[in-house]
Parts: sequence; structure tokens; C-alpha cells
Amino acid sequence: MKILVTIAARGGSKGVKNKNIRELCGKPLIAYTIEQSLKWGKASKVLVSTDSREIAETAKRFGAETPFLRPPELSTDTAPKVPVIRHAWREAENLYGETYDFVVDLDATAPLRRIADIEAALKTAMEKKSSTLFSVVPAHKNPYFNMVELDRDGYARLCKKLSESVKRRQDAPKVYDLNASIYVYSRKFLLGDSLTVFTEKSAVHVMDELSGVDIDSELDFKFVEFVIKERLWKFDYD
Repeated sequence: MKILVTIAARGGSKGVKNKNIRELCGKPLIAYTIEQSLKWGKASKVLVSTDSREIAETAKRFGAETPFLRPPELSTDTAPKVPVIRHAWREAENLYGETYDFVVDLDATAPLRRIADIEAALKTAMEKKSSTLFSVVPAHKNPYFNMVELDRDGYARLCKKLSESVKRRQDAPKVYDLNASIYVYSRKFLLGDSLTVFTEKSAVHVMDELSGVDIDSELDFKFVEFVIKERLWKFDYD
């Protein structure tokens, strides 16, 4: 079985300027995910897909493959993620002459992810024979209990209703937030033309809230920096 790890890192981030290569406690943010992928040791290749030469050079310095720059049409704010992964997978197969059974996509903005999470996610995807798998964390709000939407007249209505109203949050169906940390794509899925990760055979891997933190804002960055500096988190690949 051959696995390709992809790390998609577009230049020109707006939420946190240059976040993929911004220094986080002594090394660029993207270095955490590259080092983790290499330490995991299950991937035939660890490949960074980027449109930025600076990111590509940084990624290569930490051991990742950067054989191409992502084309402009896949580097916009509105470009979907799946075509980016499909492009990287096709390029890798052509360049390296390998056939990948799975692509494991790891987000560069999730430095607290554990190797155990990657291993468990891949295991679940294989056992369930899922088309796709994505990591999630337990949601803080629940559409069956404490989330509302407005109707046509502007009145609040519960987002989702059951035959009997939910009196306690504990009694509501479990719901999760996607945290963008880990995605697993099967070869069969990548051979298709779907533009979304959601399929009839999509599985999830549930992460704890801290390991699943995704840096999407300056506050997120400062929080992760604090966690690392104060030694509130132990990396499993140092």
C-alpha cells in the first residue's frame, strides 16, 4: 500500500499574514506538519502544494517534496480544496511513477495534531472502506438544541427538529465541527470528478479540542504559541 501525504499551503493568507511560514516558537508553522509527516514514516512521499516560491523553499528545507508550483486557477481564495488535492495526486503519480492507494492531506495550520490521530484516521478509512474521511471535534453548539435560523418573516426557529423536542443538550444527537486537520481520500474517489469531500461514504475521525486546533486567526496563533511556550502540550514526534 502506498500513501501520499499532501500539505496544501497557499501564499497570501489574509486571516494571519504569511501564516504558513510565520515563525512559531522557533520554526515556521508549516515545519511542524512536515516533520510530523516524516516522523510518521508511512508515506511514500510528503508533498507540499503551494503557489509561493518562498513557501516551497521553506518546505524543501524541512524535507518535503516541492516539485511544482500550484497553477493560478487553483490558488485563488475561492478555489475548492478537492481539485487542489487531485492535482497534487496526479502530478505526484506522473513525476514519481508511483500509484497511491490513499492521499492523506494534513493542514499546515494544525501544529498540535498527533501522529496517533493520523494513524487512527487512516485505519478508520480503511476499515470502513470510505471514499473520504475528515477529522472533526465535538461541536460547542447543537442545531437540535441551541442553534436557530430565521424564517421568511424574520422569526427565530430551531435549525433542526426531532419528533419530540430536546429538553437537554445531552439528549440531542451528537454533532461535530470539521477542524480541517486531517483528510483521507481513497484512490477511487480521486479518480472521480467530485468537487466536495462530502460523499455517501464519508467517515470521520474525532479529535480532542486541543489537538484539533486550527490556526485561522491572530488569536488562534497566539493561543497555540502560548500552549507551546508554557509546555502545556507534548508533541509525539520530537
